Amino acid sequence: MPEQPVAANRPVTAGELLRHPAFLFFLLSRSLSRFSSQIAAVAIGWQIYDLTGSAFDLGMVGLVQFAPTALLVFVAGHAADRFERKRVVQLCQLVEAATALYLALITYLGAVSEVQIFVATFMLGIAGAFESPTTAALLPLIAPQGSLQRATAVSSGAAQVATITGPALGGLAYAIAPHLAYAVMLLFWILGMILTGFIQPRPQAVAKEGTDEDNIFAGVRFIRQSPAILGTISLDLFAVLFGGVTALLPIYARDILQAGPVGLGVLRAAPAVGALLMTTVLARHAITRHVGLRMFQAVIVFGLATIVFALSSWMWLSVLSLAILGAADTISVVIRFSLVQLSTPDEMRGRVGAVNFLFINASNQLGQFESGLTAALFGAMPAAVLGGVCTVAVALLWMKLFPSLRQVESLE
Repeated sequence: MPEQPVAANRPVTAGELLRHPAFLFFLLSRSLSRFSSQIAAVAIGWQIYDLTGSAFDLGMVGLVQFAPTALLVFVAGHAADRFERKRVVQLCQLVEAATALYLALITYLGAVSEVQIFVATFMLGIAGAFESPTTAALLPLIAPQGSLQRATAVSSGAAQVATITGPALGGLAYAIAPHLAYAVMLLFWILGMILTGFIQPRPQAVAKEGTDEDNIFAGVRFIRQSPAILGTISLDLFAVLFGGVTALLPIYARDILQAGPVGLGVLRAAPAVGALLMTTVLARHAITRHVGLRMFQAVIVFGLATIVFALSSWMWLSVLSLAILGAADTISVVIRFSLVQLSTPDEMRGRVGAVNFLFINASNQLGQFESGLTAALFGAMPAAVLGGVCTVAVALLWMKLFPSLRQVESLE
């Protein structure tokens, strides 16, 4: 990636972005899908636990939904590069809507079982495995030239809104009637599918059939041969792997901060609030210089905030450190996403994005496991401190291992 690329056009402001029809339709469609996913997490989790009373079965929900990502990573990425991306997204939203309809009907009729929920969850996982990398590869074809970083920040902000409010909406709907939560998901996915149809992206580059660039594993080869992208994706994997302090929040809320269930809710919301505030800043003021160094600095701040949270016995300091953690993570995410998308040829963005999506999901899952294991061995506070220290150490080590990534000056 060149260190000082020059934008072809004047970068647009956040307000102008929202008046750009293709981006507005993309933003609304993606937000509706994210809301539905958040509602699904609440409704399915509650329903499966209500049916079985088993913590193991509750944990299996996440594994069943993650499995298709691992199994279909190369196929999903190839589909995003071979077929028209907005049509792939629409097909995924249609499958998700049909699954929501199925869950609504069997729940309303009182014919729901554990196996049926797991099958439906697996179907949602398949659709998500295709939808996520395709959506990521679609954004560079929609954002005006020179505005991908700002478009990523606005899109991330909308996702944070869904992350904060989606579970509350799902819980409210489920409390009124369990089938209502699935009906809301159905409505949102149908509306999202319709809005996706209105997106008019720039022409999509497609590799010639039978060439090396068309190979299903071309994305993996490209990542291995691109130090900046390899460093970016692997940094995310290990930083999240060691910095998964959110898995320990119930322990902190009950045993260390004595904050109770309400305090747990506040702690869980704090990173998303910090992230939302930071996306508002980045939407107005894009990072234009030393972006590689800024990404590493953000990961270091993430690790330091984790350490402060780990050692804190004051609720206000714990909430503040989690908010800073979320804000720092947002800076890193926006830079990483923009760097990967801009460094990848359009005909490979789906396959590279699919590998990136797999790494992100795997790091989240393994990070929760790592935090739980170390907490069981050493206690919650030493485990959280160790995670923060390892995150800082990874960032410093990666700065040495990938100097070209540290020296990236600008994105667009």
